[in-house]
Amino acid sequence: MTKLQTATFGGGCFWCIDAAFRQVKGVLEVRSGYSGGHTEQPTYQHICQGDTGHAEVVEIQFDSEIVSYEQLLEMFFTLHDPTQLNRQGNDTGTQYRSVVFYHDDQQQQQAKTMITTIQSQYTNPVVTELSSASTFYSAESYHQDYYTNNPNQGYCSILIAPKLAKFQQQFQSLLK
Repeated sequence: MTKLQTATFGGGCFWCIDAAFRQVKGVLEVRSGYSGGHTEQPTYQHICQGDTGHAEVVEIQFDSEIVSYEQLLEMFFTLHDPTQLNRQGNDTGTQYRSVVFYHDDQQQQQAKTMITTIQSQYTNPVVTELSSASTFYSAESYHQDYYTNNPNQGYCSILIAPKLAKFQQQFQSLLK
């Protein structure tokens, strides 16, 4: 019996996070989009200006009988640097912040515990925002599964491919 849950994570550009989670056993759907802002129906052009309050996120539908939320959190925190405030690498602005949008009290507690656990791995403080899930707006169709559709694009080949290789090695037993 499928035990369907939702996870929503923002860790910089959503293309990398999207590409990684599509490979995980038990993940049924991944959608890139925007969450946490104050503008209704934002577009990529809107959020790139940095004044809508939205973060680039992925919304993940998963079967918790196959992969746990805690495992997804562990994966999420290996895909980005949670100590960078409102940025990831050269991508700067609040739209690139590290954020977990929790969908219930259990997810909130698991995220808090994970942040406490991983803090010892970093010199700088983990600045990942924890917020109650808000309206998720799906990104434009060309953002969905972007890496698979554009593997030779510069950003994909230079930045995403090495992260995915590390991810695949680290989580090999949990991948499709």
